[in-house]
Amino acid sequence: MAKSEKELLDKINFPSDLKKVSEDDLIQVCEELRQEIIEEVSCNPGHFGASLGVVELTVALHYVLNTPYDNLIWDVGHQAYGHKILTGRKEVFHTNRQYKGISGFPNRGESEYDAFTVGHSSTSISAALGMATAAHLNNEKDRKTVAVIGDGSMTAGLAFEGLNNAANNNADLLVILNDNNMAIDPNVGGLNNYLLDITTSQTYNKVKNDVWRFLGKLNRLNPNTQKIFQKIEHGIKTILLKQSNIFEAFNFRYFGPIDGHDVNHMVKVLSDLQKIPGPKLLHVITQKGKGFKQAEIDQTYWHAPGKFDVKTGEILTQTPTEPQAPKFQEVFGNTLVELAEKNDKIVGITPAMPTGSSLNIMMEKMPDRAFDVGIAEQHAVTFSGGLAAKGKLPFCAIYSSFMQRAYDQVIHDVALQDVDVVFCLDRGGVVGADGATHHGVYDLAFMRCVPNMTIASPLDAIELRNLMFTAQQGNMGPFSIRYPRGKGRIIDWQKPFEVLPVGKGQKLKDGNDLAILSIGPIGMEVVDAIEELEKDGYSVAHYDMRYLKPIDEDLLHKVFTKHKQVITLEDGCIIGGLGSAVLEFMSEHDYYSKVKRLGVPDKWVEQGTQQELYRECGYDKNGIIQTVVATLSKQIN
Repeated sequence: MAKSEKELLDKINFPSDLKKVSEDDLIQVCEELRQEIIEEVSCNPGHFGASLGVVELTVALHYVLNTPYDNLIWDVGHQAYGHKILTGRKEVFHTNRQYKGISGFPNRGESEYDAFTVGHSSTSISAALGMATAAHLNNEKDRKTVAVIGDGSMTAGLAFEGLNNAANNNADLLVILNDNNMAIDPNVGGLNNYLLDITTSQTYNKVKNDVWRFLGKLNRLNPNTQKIFQKIEHGIKTILLKQSNIFEAFNFRYFGPIDGHDVNHMVKVLSDLQKIPGPKLLHVITQKGKGFKQAEIDQTYWHAPGKFDVKTGEILTQTPTEPQAPKFQEVFGNTLVELAEKNDKIVGITPAMPTGSSLNIMMEKMPDRAFDVGIAEQHAVTFSGGLAAKGKLPFCAIYSSFMQRAYDQVIHDVALQDVDVVFCLDRGGVVGADGATHHGVYDLAFMRCVPNMTIASPLDAIELRNLMFTAQQGNMGPFSIRYPRGKGRIIDWQKPFEVLPVGKGQKLKDGNDLAILSIGPIGMEVVDAIEELEKDGYSVAHYDMRYLKPIDEDLLHKVFTKHKQVITLEDGCIIGGLGSAVLEFMSEHDYYSKVKRLGVPDKWVEQGTQQELYRECGYDKNGIIQTVVATLSKQIN
């Protein structure tokens, strides 16, 4: 699709170019920047609504700040498309989220304008406080530090830890709260209700606006009125603000709420805030999906849509002619409801991902037994532990990469308690275009060292149903089931559930030349590879381990008794996972086979399609074939 000409944006490649534009023309810059994002994402899918909502804020920030000298941190990072376009990446933005292209999130290794690499939420205030403190220690009095936190990020505990520490630090820090009442799904919880109260309180806002205008006039009349400024502000804070504003209670000077789509007003406010020292918070009200009708109406769907028609908003997907296999998360969501209808102990928990994890299915059918706790993975896990301690059976659905944030709670509040919690880890393995911050490649390894933990990964969606059925039997202790993003097999929903004995794998195919041991859906790459190998006369055995912990030792004894050449395959980090477990078993039982491990190497894997990343890591179908041939060639030689 041909992109439209953009009179002003075409001349802007860096913030220094933006600063040459008159303030009167900033509205047009915003319109052109918004259109650029719409056109690019329509043909190269990515995060959409969040970046549209902060176009005016992005322009105002780069117009006022001296980036990259000033520190600008985006939280969550999927709000930063406009930021990328204005900071030297406009000509390569068409490679966004693509293999060997630019990241879909701010990345320190990509640009000096990206002050902090971000992907998961709620890190900005802590990181910004660290940067502001460093600037103070380095006597860089003119360096400003700004954290933009939005899309639900303020609901996580880390954000409040940062606020709490900043209260006693007095660093020159500006936190901009981008309040759009949304994460991916609508925000939930007390903070969301509180922010809504602030934005709708006419009395509160009138007093704040009057005070702000009055103090602004004082400052313009006489730059030496700083002491008066502070005294008046302290008086107002004591009389009114500390009584009604949580941020003022954290010792932040609170400003707002203001219209986040009035770029000229934001330029004025941000310029004035530059002159005020210490920790400050600017409350900005925006609309997710601003400027694209469909994205404004259905903000959850348009958080990250597929390809679409710019003029009509029609999603450009082909209608399949044959029945399609459901996605793993859809199988999880529907199966959980089936199980919950028969087992009244079952409850569902997710940290702000009801649609992504498909817990929304249970939330609609059993609203009293399904809980969205906001972007708060640590709380989600300990909340699950508390439920389990009193006889409930929580299914805690968390993306694998997000589970990293709650590792202490997994150990202390679930495993140590030895309670029945089923962790359903969605997006296990390399996930694709979201890149290094989102790949779920560590859970097999970090869960494996936790006592009392059962770790399983289904070969397909049918096994996912059966593993969930197995886990809900009771007295199973902590039970982790990880599955990838994507589709499994077409399911016969009428087929009865089957218990999959804990610690037991299965032989999928016999063979004589060597054995391949896999875990999880990545094993389907082995199935395809063996079909090709058989055409060339190779005889390869394939075992699906299914459980990493406890691992099937009976099966491993059979494998090592027969085979002197073994390959392990996992869609996870090569250190500490299936391959490591197999080597440990082999060593402990004095077997002397040669083991070649395939998995994610000990490096950061960037963005790309799953298949491109499988190929890069060497464990796609062709990589498996090459490894088998090379292994057997060495044996012959």
